[in-house]
Amino acid sequence: QVQLVESGGGLVQAGGSLRLSCAASGLTSSSNAMGWFRQAPGKERELVATIKWNGSAYVVDSVKGRFTVARDNAKNTVYLQMNSLKPEDTAVYYCAVAPGRGSYFYMRSSLYDYWGQGTQVTVSS
Repeated sequence: QVQLVESGGGLVQAGGSLRLSCAASGLTSSSNAMGWFRQAPGKERELVATIKWNGSAYVVDSVKGRFTVARDNAKNTVYLQMNSLKPEDTAVYYCAVAPGRGSYFYMRSSLYDYWGQGTQVTVSS
């Protein structure tokens, strides 16, 4: 059974940094597409970043230059480093995995099979 566990969320002042981690278990290989999404109150869940099995990554324009995504296949863990945080980054952040499809950038949430429980990120002004 695949499980994803996020950690690293919290309360930070604007301009600060956080690093989120997502540890996966139950995966049979590292050839998986992984993604970070976020959902703010009253808004739809949106893509933040996605990463292929080889580390090639895509981040959305709203966080480009501030957020980076990376993965450690040996640890089955994906990271989201968030710098220069803004109040509008406040949301619940989720990681997700599409097993066996690690050669693609998956932009849509419907393409992911498994999700973590989410971690709250709150940025105060």
